Amino acid sequence: MRDDERFEIVRAMDQLPHIAGASFATVWFRLGGNREPSKEEFRAKVVEHFQAACNALETFPDSDEFTPIKKYIRHRMKQEVEDITSGYNREIEKRYKRYLDYG
Repeated sequence: MRDDERFEIVRAMDQLPHIAGASFATVWFRLGGNREPSKEEFRAKVVEHFQAACNALETFPDSDEFTPIKKYIRHRMKQEVEDITSGYNREIEKRYKRYLDYG
């Protein structure tokens, strides 16, 4: 698969963790009244919402043309989840701190 064929998916996977994952997690904790979730709680909620958003990417058909992009999505999703849960996703860590500071 050429890079230009997956450009939009690469961009989506770059954005989904903090746009969908962290934003939805923040709303979840705010509405639930939890002003001080632990890092682990916040990361777990981010992963939950990130994975839910990624489910939309599973709508590509199971055909030979789409096999490479689906394989890339699954690989990238796994990597993003690992980065979030281990604290390596700087954007998620920044959003967590911002939530604690400004909730």
